[in-house]
Amino acid sequence: MRILRACSLALAASRLGWCQPSRDWRRAGAGLQWIRIPGGTFEMGSLEYPNTGPVRRVTIRAFEMAKTLVTNKQYEACVHAGYCTAADDCGASFRGEDQPVVCVDWNQARAFSRWVGGRLPSEAEWEYAARSAGRNERYPWGNQDAACGRAVFSGCGHHATMPVCSRPEGDTAQGLCDMAGDAAEWVEDSYGPYDQAPCDGGAVEAGLARVVRGGSWGITPGYMQTFARSGHDQAVRSRRVGFRPARRASARR
Repeated sequence: MRILRACSLALAASRLGWCQPSRDWRRAGAGLQWIRIPGGTFEMGSLEYPNTGPVRRVTIRAFEMAKTLVTNKQYEACVHAGYCTAADDCGASFRGEDQPVVCVDWNQARAFSRWVGGRLPSEAEWEYAARSAGRNERYPWGNQDAACGRAVFSGCGHHATMPVCSRPEGDTAQGLCDMAGDAAEWVEDSYGPYDQAPCDGGAVEAGLARVVRGGSWGITPGYMQTFARSGHDQAVRSRRVGFRPARRASARR
């Protein structure tokens, strides 16, 4: 009788959601490493290109961002769990476990981010993080020109992505890898002029075209600058575009 009662209680609890796997369990399964980005105020954008202005002052609250682009191995864990749909097959050169997952659309990137208890970063958060928490610098590593020792891009002779964090000289001051190259990154925002965006670091929701940030293995150094941006239809699956999640900052202990 006691055994039957215990089983009945366990079944009732599961129906009420008491015994569901926690988000911490999901995060651990994906193996993400989170980096805390301190809050602050910075000058977002540049007058260098028509689509990177006007420059505006934006205040960002502290948040956390994945240290690396999401890898094939991490994304496959979400597919195996039944929460994510499979990425397109981009070819053998892109299948390494530690290479960034690419050929995923915006909705797939968003689904994985939610699976690990996070979200896609806003465009403002992404740029703030790429600027090493808001510094007035052209690249994640500072103002020195792009070089093969700092990032993965077309000038280095690469014809595909490389394993994440292959270029530690290009890390931000907080330790984020590959914010300027290897694969560009989906962010939450719809693509549009900066003057439509809020100044509190929030995302813009106004259309189906989504912002893509950062450089990639197949483009020139100009796109690797911290303020460079482009827009793609959210259904596009490109060999040059991956993503990394963000989440609310946990309380310091």
